[in-house]
Formats: sequence, C-alpha cells, structure tokens
Amino acid sequence: MMNVAVMGYGTIGSGVVEILERNKETIAKKAGDTVNVKYVLDLREFPGTAVEDKIVHDFSIIESDPEVSMVIETMGGLKPAYPFVKASLEAGKHVATSNKALVAAYGTELLKIAREHKVNFLFEASVGGGIPIIRPLYTSLAGEEIEEITGILNGTTNYILTKMDKAGETFETALREAQDLGYAERNPEADVEGHDTCRKIAILTAMATGHEVNYEHIYTEGITKITDVDFSYADALGTSVKLFGSSRIRNGAVHAFVAPVMIGKDHPLYSVSDVYNGILVKGNMVGTSMFYGSGAGKLPTASAVVADIIEALQNCDHHIEMGWDEERLAISAMDSISFRYFVRVKGIAAKRLKEVEAVFGKVEVTELDHMDEFAVLTEVMTEEEYERKAKKLPGIRQRIRAEI
Repeated sequence: MMNVAVMGYGTIGSGVVEILERNKETIAKKAGDTVNVKYVLDLREFPGTAVEDKIVHDFSIIESDPEVSMVIETMGGLKPAYPFVKASLEAGKHVATSNKALVAAYGTELLKIAREHKVNFLFEASVGGGIPIIRPLYTSLAGEEIEEITGILNGTTNYILTKMDKAGETFETALREAQDLGYAERNPEADVEGHDTCRKIAILTAMATGHEVNYEHIYTEGITKITDVDFSYADALGTSVKLFGSSRIRNGAVHAFVAPVMIGKDHPLYSVSDVYNGILVKGNMVGTSMFYGSGAGKLPTASAVVADIIEALQNCDHHIEMGWDEERLAISAMDSISFRYFVRVKGIAAKRLKEVEAVFGKVEVTELDHMDEFAVLTEVMTEEEYERKAKKLPGIRQRIRAEI
C-alpha cells in the first residue's frame, strides 16, 4: 500500500481524493498497489466528510512521517506550496502538483532536488488540465526534435472570445458571464492579461527544449483590447481570434509569445471553443499532433494528478528522467518573429487605400457597413517592420497578428 498526503482540499484536491476512491480498483491494478490517502492538509476541518479523520493543519506531520511516500500539492500559489514541496522532496517523498505557478517559477530547482534524492517531481496537471501533454513530450515524442508548440491554454479567455465570436458579445459582457459561471475569478487579471497562458507555454517550452525557461522573458499580451468590432471583421473574413501561447524553434533560435492571433478555418485550433483547450505540437519527424480536451475543472485536472500518482507508484525506487536542466534558454526578441497583420484604419478605404499601400505594400481590404473605418490584412513581415511602418500611418485603431 502506498500512503499519500494531499495538500489542499479545494476543487482539485477533493477531486483527487474522489477519483482515488471511485477508481481505486482500476488504479491499484495499473499501479500494482493500492493508494491510501493518509493525510489531508488544510486550514479547514470538513466535519461529516470522508476526510474528517485525515485532516491535519501542520505540514511537519506529513514531512516527518516515513509511511508517506508521496505528497500531492493542489494548494496553488507559491506560499506555502514552494517550501512544502521542496521539503517533501528533500525528505525523499515523490511529489505531484497541479500548480503551474510553482512549476514555472521553481521547476528547475525542484527537478534538481528530485534527481538528487532519487524521487520524482511530476506535474502533468499543471498544463492543459485533463489533457495529456507533459507525459507525451518525454515519452511518446521523446525521439522528436520539437519545432513548435502552439496552444489555446486558458479556458477562461477561450470562453470569453467564443462568446464574442459566436454571440456578438462585448468583452465586458462575456467576462461578467464567465465570472457568473465560475470560469473567471473576481479578479481575472491572470487569465485575461495572458499571465496564466505565459506560465504554461514556458513549461511546455522547457519540456520541448530540455532547458530552463524564464517565463518573464516571454512576450505576453492579453485579450482586453479585443472588441466585438474585431469579431465583426473576423466574421466577414471567415476567421476567428484566439489567445495563443506559442513557442517556435528554428535553427537554434526560440521565439515564444502569448498574444491574440487571427486564424482561418483551416487552422487546427480554429474549432477549439468555449472552455476547452487545444495544443498543437510539431515534431521534425512525426509532423503535427493535436491534443484536445478539458483544460480545467475538478475531475479532469484531478485525473491528470492521479496519472502522476500511478507513474510514481510504478517507479517507487526509480527516478524518471524528465523535465529540463539548469541551462537558461535564450528567448529571441519578439520583434524578429513574422506574421501577417490585421489592421483597422480610420477613414474610407476609397480615400485612404493608396496611403495604406504606400506604407504596408499590397493589402487585402475589408469594409463593414456604416463604419467610419476599414480593415486590411498585410503581407507577412516581422514585428520590427510592422512597428516601423505603422508609425508612418495615422489613424490605426487596432492591430491583431494573423496567421491566415
């Protein structure tokens, strides 16, 4: 029997306990042993529940108990998650976490400690919720040179953009609806400003390259400036706008960014809607693979944590080589990456098109009825080229990167 401790009995932690109980026979069969939740660390008591006699409030009880061979961290945030996880690994206990903030900020250190103590630090649930993506990168795709990872990695922003796209809602209305449904926090900054997606693409980039990635070096732009008018143009163009976390690896250079991108119906991520996530991975041999599913939620995310528990059980006395090393990966400047650009310009196309073409060259023009503006799609150019040219054109109201 493997004794585990669950730290944090919120949405994900309670989901882990639920799955371990409901699927205990299946888990035991696949893991080769039964899993017993010995402790649940939380500030609350939970009287009348199945865990009331397992609740502890002092982490040192878990840390010092030699019978606990694995710790499950589902508290979120960095304090006290980081010191607790570090201490657990140093005590020779395996750790599984769903905490992307922890992995993005301290993953390199925690992976090193796990190697030194011959235990495992596993974090499948930190990216993509219930979508298997971390494990495929170090198992199924281990022989690949990864050339690109691009994903819709945040269900909240994807829900908001879907409502703006399909129902014609404003950003503010869609955000309020997401909050009412519990998809968005009262303070939605981490989601709508792209910070959550940034941490996730940093983790995936580190997994793909084998080197440490500082998420603070990744260009990050959220969705707060996207409007219902942008989606009116997108409808006319047969396109949509999605928040991408993307990493492109070419000739030794790595570009990573988070930003809204306009894509056409032939793009693999076009149909990923509502709170779902989709992750596209391009390998130099296998080509393009797609991972799609529930990117958040109690049971989907808990399911990914339980998969880590099973892997740890299968490797009780063995350290799994995965993750990345301490060498810092250089992220290329955003101004060197190339896109087409969707640009909304004040005025009438018949009067201003020559002026626009004098700046951007050949463009595709789209006009909407009863608007004092028009939109163009430029040819492919670098960010640096776009910024330099845009300064020469007055009246630009919007710019969205495009892959059409």
